Amino acid sequence: MVLFLVGLVIFLGSHSVAIVAPAWRNAQAARNERAWKGVYSIVSLIGLVLMIYGYGMARQVSPVVWSPPNFMRHIALLVMLPVFPLFLATYFPGRIKAAAKHPTLLAVKFWSLAHLLANGTLVDITLFGAFLAWAVADRIAVKKRPVQRVVPGAPPTPANDAIALVGGLVIYAAFLAGVHRWLIGVPLLM
Repeated sequence: MVLFLVGLVIFLGSHSVAIVAPAWRNAQAARNERAWKGVYSIVSLIGLVLMIYGYGMARQVSPVVWSPPNFMRHIALLVMLPVFPLFLATYFPGRIKAAAKHPTLLAVKFWSLAHLLANGTLVDITLFGAFLAWAVADRIAVKKRPVQRVVPGAPPTPANDAIALVGGLVIYAAFLAGVHRWLIGVPLLM
């Protein structure tokens, strides 16, 4: 569990610099944007690898805190439905992005909530609870930031909503059909 926690702290910590020290983050990016992005990416990747590897090990021995009833899995599948369309809406701006304001953060909230509903081990609660807390904190911080960073993506058009919706639902269907089992080792439909 230690490796998982170290990875989680590194990953979410690197993604929290703009929350806790936005001026410092902006100064680093202004000084040398490529160097900042390079260091940020390497640190994030190290955290991600440690978190994934540690999670895989911790999942095998993690104590059960609560046993969700079977119907929670079905609710979790419904809560997951908007996740991929929201994520794609970040890069294909249209009405979905405008309505969500920060679709990636909203997608992370739905993703983590769905997984909290369907999983009850300590490592699951720690992982998904931490991501939910981070997404809430980042959304609050984003509201307070004076200048929003531009997310690279397609130019805004009405067709982007269709791309985000159809593409997101195709990805969702692929996860239901077996991608989740292949990536995570857990089948979604039994």
